[in-house]
Amino acid sequence: MATVSRTAQFTKLFKILKKSYRPAPANAGRSVMEHLLFACCLEDSHYEAAGEAFAAMVHTFFDWNEVRVTSISELSEVLAGLPDPRAAANRIKRVLHAVFEATFTFDLEERRKKNLGPTVAWLEKLDGTTRFTVAYVVQAALGGHSIPIDSGTMAALRVLDLVSEQDRAAGVVPGLERAIPKSKGMEFGSLLHELGADYSANPYSSSLRSLLLQIDPEAGGRLPKRRLEPPAGQKHPPATVAAAPEQSPEPAAAGEVPDRAATKAEGEKKSVRKKEPVRDEPPAAKRPKKKAAPAARADSKTDKPRPLDSAPRKSTSEGLSKRKPR
Repeated sequence: MATVSRTAQFTKLFKILKKSYRPAPANAGRSVMEHLLFACCLEDSHYEAAGEAFAAMVHTFFDWNEVRVTSISELSEVLAGLPDPRAAANRIKRVLHAVFEATFTFDLEERRKKNLGPTVAWLEKLDGTTRFTVAYVVQAALGGHSIPIDSGTMAALRVLDLVSEQDRAAGVVPGLERAIPKSKGMEFGSLLHELGADYSANPYSSSLRSLLLQIDPEAGGRLPKRRLEPPAGQKHPPATVAAAPEQSPEPAAAGEVPDRAATKAEGEKKSVRKKEPVRDEPPAAKRPKKKAAPAARADSKTDKPRPLDSAPRKSTSEGLSKRKPR
């Protein structure tokens, strides 16, 4: 079987994408700075969502300097329609800071007049720019031939076997600009980006899978597989020894009437067992010992014991000594 050239593969991809998506031409009225910020919103997102987020940002803030000094949380609320608004807000703020520190302004129109090579190198050095944002500015604002590829588009091209794992890691698609002419670059780039945005949003979509198989019938083995995971919050129970199940009474056979008297007596026995109070008595060893009665004291003269609480007897001599003399 003859090997199909990459040009023929990209040409077939272009024809099928035309039937499934609608091209999105670049807005010619935007400045270079606006194209750069719009590219920050467009990465890994659909054109419609990116356009609404960019319009909301322009309407909410007074100028680009106010966007630069605002917080990422506040900017993320304005860009809430994007798949990852916080990532887009982070890219926008970093780009605005880098441009302002380099030029002390937000006007990049002079870059249109310079050579494309130095301008691309300058854009790549800016903090916050990516391969996708630089390629989009080159294509939409500077008139160059560079098709923007983000992570979702790269993943879709990997499923179609149009890039290898090394190309995906490097972020390049070999032979893409040679296979697609410059006059068709903007149209093809927008169609391919919509495919990547769909793949990034839901790679398990049945309509997306049928489209990928239509482009490459052998892509079924490279499609992502769903992982069977337990529901959120549910954990696997620890391995424990299972207790022996209680033996339940055998059900009555068909047509056999159960003995109501026996059932009632059994229920009364269970209720009596449940209501029987539990004695909470201390053990025998810990019970307090009873105090022994005190022993009786013996009388010194009679040697007879007398009780302790009885009054002592008075001697005869003691009574005579207290008598008055006559």
